[in-house]
Amino acid sequence: MSLFNGIFNGRKVLLTGHTGFKGSWLAYWLKRLGADVTGVSLQPVTYPNHWQLLNLNINSVEADINNAQMMKSLLQQTKPELVFHLAAQPLVRASYRAPADNWQTNVMGTVNVLEACRSISSVKAIVAVTTDKVYENNNKGVNFSEQDPLGGHDPYSASKAACELVIQSYRRSFFEQQGILLASARAGNVIGGGDWAEDRLIPDIVRASHAGSPLKVRYPEAVRPWQHVLDSLSGYLCLAQGLLLGQSGRAAAWNFGPDTSECATVEVVLRQMQQHWPALNWQAESEPQPNEMSFLMLDSEQAQRQLNWRPVWRFEQSAHYTAQWYRNFYNHKLVITGDQLRQYCQDAKQQGLVWANS
Repeated sequence: MSLFNGIFNGRKVLLTGHTGFKGSWLAYWLKRLGADVTGVSLQPVTYPNHWQLLNLNINSVEADINNAQMMKSLLQQTKPELVFHLAAQPLVRASYRAPADNWQTNVMGTVNVLEACRSISSVKAIVAVTTDKVYENNNKGVNFSEQDPLGGHDPYSASKAACELVIQSYRRSFFEQQGILLASARAGNVIGGGDWAEDRLIPDIVRASHAGSPLKVRYPEAVRPWQHVLDSLSGYLCLAQGLLLGQSGRAAAWNFGPDTSECATVEVVLRQMQQHWPALNWQAESEPQPNEMSFLMLDSEQAQRQLNWRPVWRFEQSAHYTAQWYRNFYNHKLVITGDQLRQYCQDAKQQGLVWANS
């Protein structure tokens, strides 16, 4: 509870998407920080899933953010001071299969959450999570900063870029006048234990390894900003801390990505994970695939300079702890989320990070 100067202890927090991969890790961390958490989400879509394995004692509401009236009623009942908005349609290939549903959830779902927030006086701060894919990516090999143009080729990326415009509009049109601080957080390609989503590399590796079947890989040479889920979440929490302290300059867009030296291709990730699952083998997908960008990296200098945030674990460590989580689950039926969070916070403290040395 002493982390982040204890600012989350006793705070009422609403977390959308708490049954998802990132959301379940964030719900666990907020609970450990002493927050009074209400989660709102659909039922998990995979079995097993991290949320149910955690068995957290929080107020968990099964509901759809596309239901605007429900969102308003929920905020009126719970009266949160802080809102983390993570609920979304999170997959690129799923956005190609059902583009209208993707746009509805990612854009109008965000509108519904923000509308609910401006209707209740208790809300002081909002962190809306989008993605690293919000930028207009021309595959030129540049690291995107927060000032770069927004865009997106696939429906998922484009819908998340549209979310950023929604967030900016609500900030300028409503929240600045109401004294509510709204920020967006851009991170992606997170890895860690407890993810079983479709069409994500680590879950695909785990499934293929345990099935003893070769993994079909869409773009083995694609470069992505891989990082552990806790690195992105520590960024969200640093951002929320500043917002709760009334630091209006924090009400902006923020990148949370790994250091440039930590960028890696999909094939490098596969070879790193093969050290933990020697039986893993893969082959390039021969069937035509939906278009995805071959290079994506973030410039997180703004967060490092202004929020005193930086990644704690290097890529090799993130891969190690990810494999460790799954090995403990499959071999020993153990969920070591708490152990890994403690290790992460200890490492952050040893590295002198401000949030861990409060």
